[in-house]
Amino acid sequence: MNQPENRRFLLIRRPHGTPQPEDFRLETKAIPTAPEGGMVIRNHFISLDPAQRGWMDDAPSYMPPITLGEPVRATTVGIVHESRLPGFVPGQWVLGLNAIEDYSVVLPGGFTSAIDIAIVDRPSRYLSAVGAVGMTAYFGLLEAGQARAGETLVVTGAAGAVGSMVGQIGKIQGMRVIGIAGGPEKCRRLIEDYGFDAAIDYKGKSVAALSADIATAAPGGVDVLFENVGGDVMDAVLLNLALHARIVLCGLISEYNAPDKVGIRNLWQIIVKQATIHGFLIAGYVDRFAEGGAQVAQWIGEGRLRVDEDIQHGIEHSYDAFMRLFSGANTGKLVLQIA
Repeated sequence: MNQPENRRFLLIRRPHGTPQPEDFRLETKAIPTAPEGGMVIRNHFISLDPAQRGWMDDAPSYMPPITLGEPVRATTVGIVHESRLPGFVPGQWVLGLNAIEDYSVVLPGGFTSAIDIAIVDRPSRYLSAVGAVGMTAYFGLLEAGQARAGETLVVTGAAGAVGSMVGQIGKIQGMRVIGIAGGPEKCRRLIEDYGFDAAIDYKGKSVAALSADIATAAPGGVDVLFENVGGDVMDAVLLNLALHARIVLCGLISEYNAPDKVGIRNLWQIIVKQATIHGFLIAGYVDRFAEGGAQVAQWIGEGRLRVDEDIQHGIEHSYDAFMRLFSGANTGKLVLQIA
């Protein structure tokens, strides 16, 4: 049964540092109607991602800031509720960039595509394994990182949704894979669940101590760094680069809630090691999702790739669910199920 009303998780104040509950409000409005040439989507699954924190700031980025008083932008999987858009019919499953709300209006030209849920075990897979997360890991490592057998790969934020897939794809490619994560439980998962060769706990360590641990695990240097964290963790890895190393700069989660950005102190190592940095956004590979998705699905089917999802429930828990990203509580791709 459809919700009789449309609940929307609004951004009402720009966060200063760590988001607070007062920065948001849950409002209830009438279910919208489809505009001419558009449609209305009933969202079932919402992707919760670190990038959303950046969209909350009034700062230059690859996407405009979320407008105050509007729902928090998010990728969603849902069902067409009403359509006046050719090619889409009620009951059809779709993936699109919408918002944290029960019902989203998709205007003509909006980013929405039909999906086939018969090829996955659950629709939320389009937000993880065969969606932007999986494709970020796949194209980020293989295309931007130019992964090669026999090389050493370091993944920061390695127990996260993207990082855990990057490490596993590295192993499939024949690389030595070292993961950096926070806490013994996450490090255990890297070895036992995801098959990493080594796991390093960064918590409570100085840059020098963390750098020494990396040197022990990668005595020949780091050929590819898949960077999700930034800050001290990235500084420690930079001190261990191999000659002509490649860095895939995918995220800087340590900076997202910092009112005063610290930046990277050991950037000079890029010069010393003649390394390259590739700023990576998955937006450049959207037209190749079918290609990457087919390969990832094959690896999962063969038992070579494990993709975990941390599914939280209820739009009323949007704030608590979102903050799991920054406390490190999530155990896989973070998804909010609202239907």
